[in-house]
Amino acid sequence: MSTNTKIDFIYLSEQDMIRAGVTDMLACVNTMEEMFGLLYAGDYRMAGPNNDSHGAMVIFPQDSPFPNMPKPTADRRMMAMPAYLGGSFCTAGVKWYGSNIANREKGLPRSILMFTLNDPDTGAPLAHMSANLLSAYRTGAIPGVGARHLARKDSKVVGLLGPGVMGKTTLAAFIAVCPHIDTLKIKGRGQKSLDNFIAWVKETYPQVTTIEVVDTLEAVVRDSDLVTYCSSGEVGDPTTYPIVKREWVKPGAFLAMPASCSLDDGMEQRDVRKVLDNTGLYQAWFEELPKPAHHCVPVIGVRFMDMIAEGKMRLEDVEDIGKIIAGAAQGRKNDEEIIIMSVGGMPVEDVAWGTVVYRNAIEKGIGVTLNLWETPVLR
Repeated sequence: MSTNTKIDFIYLSEQDMIRAGVTDMLACVNTMEEMFGLLYAGDYRMAGPNNDSHGAMVIFPQDSPFPNMPKPTADRRMMAMPAYLGGSFCTAGVKWYGSNIANREKGLPRSILMFTLNDPDTGAPLAHMSANLLSAYRTGAIPGVGARHLARKDSKVVGLLGPGVMGKTTLAAFIAVCPHIDTLKIKGRGQKSLDNFIAWVKETYPQVTTIEVVDTLEAVVRDSDLVTYCSSGEVGDPTTYPIVKREWVKPGAFLAMPASCSLDDGMEQRDVRKVLDNTGLYQAWFEELPKPAHHCVPVIGVRFMDMIAEGKMRLEDVEDIGKIIAGAAQGRKNDEEIIIMSVGGMPVEDVAWGTVVYRNAIEKGIGVTLNLWETPVLR
């Protein structure tokens, strides 16, 4: 029996990724929706004992005798995020996440990401790809999936905190699924980032005819149909996380939170509907982290796990978006209900969108073919 031991894979630069469609937000939203159906069915695996872990992170100490060891500064992350996804994807992969907020002083993005896609049978690499855009678009697409099923159909006004990459892709996803959006209220830290964001909106989405820069979180939230917090910052003290107060929230609003967030007592009440991208992800985080877990991971779904542990909420009070997409739970129930969705980010999302982009690249002949070996030296 003859076998072919040669293994080739493709390398995709950031420009290759763009040519292969990584910035097609509507296609990304549709892909994430398909992925959530597989999560609900159970046709996936991530790391950890419950198969739902966000990934494995390298933790750096506050004080080290080694002068070159990185410090645990804001948004300092070095981590691997592996996953397998079944269905029409049937691929595995891992994203390597390197992040340092000080990168901005060097003219670099806060995070520098790479993704490797693998054959789930042999483990052989299919592609090694630039993953900043891959990660940004799949992250932004998740609030878009939520808005498709949970926002009011007549939503027009977006309130956005954080005019950065995550803010851009989240707004792009909202606009992809809510065609009546014409107004943006935005809050940021610096004038340069605000100016750049506003210029991007005007060029990319001329249907957004009203853009208002606001100075307070209340102004971001009040009278907005869609709300998202996309800012990064120090982690550790939830009282410093951007807050949402119930008195600010318009009846019928949908809030999607892919970054730091805290809630006042009114927003924590049971009549505010609480949706997660994957309950198992937050349960894995809760098992892995010191308590209260929201001090360590600032995403609001982690606060929900703390509340369950404290007896302030029941597990059945949180819902998975996958269950709603599958039709096993109701979407928006009426025009008055307030819904908040936590977006934690999962490696299955990278596998899903990475697979689609890889297959586009193969079909279009995009990328550089690299050889791993003709025949392995050690077998």
